[in-house]
Amino acid sequence: MSSGRPVRHFLRDDDLSPAEQAQVLDLAAELATDRFARQPLAGPQSVAVLFDKPSLRTRVSFSVGVAELGGYPLVIDAGGTHAGRGEPVEDVARVVSRQVVAIAWRTFGQDRVAAMAAASRVPVVNALTDQFHPCQVLADLLTIKQAYGRLAGLTLTFLGDGSSNMAHSYLLGGATAGLHVRICAPEAYWPSTDVVATAVSIAGRTGGSVHVTADVKMGCTDADVLATDVWTSMGHEGQEGARSEVMLQYSLDAGKLAVASEGCRVLHCLPAHRGEEIAAEVIDGPASLVFEQAENRLHAQKALLCFLLEQAGT
Repeated sequence: MSSGRPVRHFLRDDDLSPAEQAQVLDLAAELATDRFARQPLAGPQSVAVLFDKPSLRTRVSFSVGVAELGGYPLVIDAGGTHAGRGEPVEDVARVVSRQVVAIAWRTFGQDRVAAMAAASRVPVVNALTDQFHPCQVLADLLTIKQAYGRLAGLTLTFLGDGSSNMAHSYLLGGATAGLHVRICAPEAYWPSTDVVATAVSIAGRTGGSVHVTADVKMGCTDADVLATDVWTSMGHEGQEGARSEVMLQYSLDAGKLAVASEGCRVLHCLPAHRGEEIAAEVIDGPASLVFEQAENRLHAQKALLCFLLEQAGT
């Protein structure tokens, strides 16, 4: 970086202030209308997109997004590099960040993207970790705003594994947007107390709120948005039976939609298991915004990259 400015990263949802999040979402809405309105990567400049985990939506949206911003998406499956054979994260960051203008990484522990960011000369974006999925929640916030024309004051309920990366990101990103965020999950799968405490603090400044409950009716009543995700995420293979048994009552079905607010919309970040965490009639029904949500990964991530590159003076 030649500007001398501190490098900004996006590792967790609360790495953006409420004003910055709103700025990114406004730009994302602009880019959803005119996909080639910004070309900060013309040259082309390169963005490295690293994968330690399988991906469809992340791979497609970052690859297409970087290209539409005028750049070259350098997509790397880490298993085919020395990073997959134990090369230190810090060394990977020092090598890659000398040759690209940003890095997006889909990996396992949050400590890995933190280590990457600490050693990188360029912005690092968390494209998913076991703890957070902030790019997805930016896309979800854009989707909600498109449906309702606003975010602040709406109620979003997440059903299922409250300890998941999606639940954690809904807490932080939703509170930043001024949403009333409810996590409705079995007590054994409640979110990190540290994440909840941070979300409560943020909500106190934005007018939002945070509530964690095991009570399905309480969680769903009058909700403006019902969201869910798979019950068994990557890394928890082998736990499907135990998780399904305890989470069955948290399946997003027509009964839960019926007690939500009139016009409630439904989100699922995909891939989905119809008949498990969400009913087919719901995900494929008129309340569903699932495929708009998937498309919005493209627009939200493009806007985020524009913001981070502008902050870096690139």
